[in-house]
Amino acid sequence: MQLASHDAELRAALFRFVDVTPACRSLDDLARHLAGYLEEVDDRPPPIQAAMRMSGTKAGRAALGAASAAGVRHMAHRFIVGETPSAALKTIRHLWENGAAVSLDLLGEATVTQAEADRYAARCLDALETLAEAAGSWPERPVLEADSLGRLPRVNLSVKVSALTPLLRPEAPEVGREDAARRMRPLLVRARELGAHLHIDMESVDTIEATLGLVFELLDEPELREGPSAGFVMQAYLRESPEQLERVLDWASASRREQPIVVRLVKGAYWDHEVVDARQHGWTPPVFEDKRESDRNFEGLTRRLLEAWPHARPAIASHNLRSVAHALATARELGREDRDVEFQVLRGLGDDLAAALADLGQRVRIYCPVGDMVAGMAYLVRRLLENTSNESFLGEQQRGTPIEQLLAGP
Repeated sequence: MQLASHDAELRAALFRFVDVTPACRSLDDLARHLAGYLEEVDDRPPPIQAAMRMSGTKAGRAALGAASAAGVRHMAHRFIVGETPSAALKTIRHLWENGAAVSLDLLGEATVTQAEADRYAARCLDALETLAEAAGSWPERPVLEADSLGRLPRVNLSVKVSALTPLLRPEAPEVGREDAARRMRPLLVRARELGAHLHIDMESVDTIEATLGLVFELLDEPELREGPSAGFVMQAYLRESPEQLERVLDWASASRREQPIVVRLVKGAYWDHEVVDARQHGWTPPVFEDKRESDRNFEGLTRRLLEAWPHARPAIASHNLRSVAHALATARELGREDRDVEFQVLRGLGDDLAAALADLGQRVRIYCPVGDMVAGMAYLVRRLLENTSNESFLGEQQRGTPIEQLLAGP
């Protein structure tokens, strides 16, 4: 990973290999694919040269295939806590006992058939019930279980609208919204019965209208106004995110719901996709292309979200120490209690930050994906891109950038 962070060709080769790994059927097949991708790298460091030499014999390919398969599994397990919710329970309980709550994410990108959407909804229902059954035995953690507005659910599940319907189309968002709603509504009802929180993830730009429409429509239904606790994601890398947040806050202040909406503020995980897609069509990318602009926008959205209390519960999701410190300082400046701000990190990327925040008595939640290798491949590649980006806070931190520079205002 260190080599990949400094060499774009090597990074592309390794990520292409990671992407194709689930389709390989033997160690020899894995080794041939890896060697094929590495042949495209002009400047090969010694470990890569050694891998290329091993690929020249059948025994060497077997050893190389086994090593590369183990490497990909190791990376996947760093970010993905288990193949099923049941398999993840031990890790989730361990995190809870050490002061961190969890938002469980069932991996799976956009569905293409109604049957796939039905299976995803069934998996979500099973996850809610599995977590709710286990959560009763977890020890008390007052910091994680309440803010100044009241109780916070122990069970927190993230769902994707694109996985609940194959009909999401930017030109007709209402069609996908209605199809997703018939699967989302039973999940919300069951979450209310179990006292769980359901969080609706935000994905690419072309799903935003359908997602927001779904949130506004379902959560304002009379049957769901008393609960469950629910939330959605705001992506700070979008140029239109300030207007989107105002739209959400206007709805939240006018809504008759008893539970405030939870807004998870993130930088955004689909930057490469949005830029490439826009350039293919000759459009201006909908995202900030300068990281500093995105960071500045994140801080502006943080303040606006904190000002909106108590109509919205803020969840600040970032691995950037500057962004986290800014949120905490702004909350205190505005007179908010520390317990009224939640900090969120990704499993495998923000573990040290989560532990530090928990030690400081802050409420922290770790976003924990669950699923098999195939379902998790797109997620895994996005996390690897983030972890090797030359502009990411984590990348700069790993390269030894002075803390004063890391904490400088954007």
